[in-house]
Amino acid sequence: MNIAVIDDDPLITVALKTILEADSEVSVCASGGNGEDAVRIFREQKPDILLMDIRMKDMDGLTAAEEILREDPSAKILLLTTFLDDEYIVRAIRAGARGYLLKQDYASIVPALKAVASGQTVFGKDISDKIPELMSRKPEAGLEQFPLSDREKAVIACVADGLSNHEIAESLHLSEGTVRNYLSVILDKLELRDRTQLAVFYLRGGRR
Repeated sequence: MNIAVIDDDPLITVALKTILEADSEVSVCASGGNGEDAVRIFREQKPDILLMDIRMKDMDGLTAAEEILREDPSAKILLLTTFLDDEYIVRAIRAGARGYLLKQDYASIVPALKAVASGQTVFGKDISDKIPELMSRKPEAGLEQFPLSDREKAVIACVADGLSNHEIAESLHLSEGTVRNYLSVILDKLELRDRTQLAVFYLRGGRR
């Protein structure tokens, strides 16, 4: 698994390289110090995953991610930052980033990279906990292109509001078992793994 590391702090870049290459499945193929480096490295080397900081001079990581993903929507970008900023999270999800982790959670980086490599999206717990709030503030369903019933869309909207299965059941006058069945069918139809992925999918306006 070839990883490109982009961070404007050379010490962090070295530390990340050391952490990543302690795993025999990971190789750091390139590194850079800003978003312009990230765009160039991605075009030239096509790393399996781009591990990138957000706040950098000249071009920040989010702007670089948006440019790369416009050119290649299949690009796998994992954002690593010290900032738990709502606007950053929303932009990252909408751009199509495959994950967003806090730098201080170093132990989760390699497992997150492996999850992203396998096609999953990865958001740290602190970030996952914020997604329902962000979605209720700025909902963008975009679900009309999918074969979903009105009831299934209603269940998704409830998930978007951060409701539990019990709360969804009360809101829609269903049993909890029926809600679980709906969620299972919805996840299967949308080819998603869990509620967090459903939340991310919803916030992206129906884009994976």
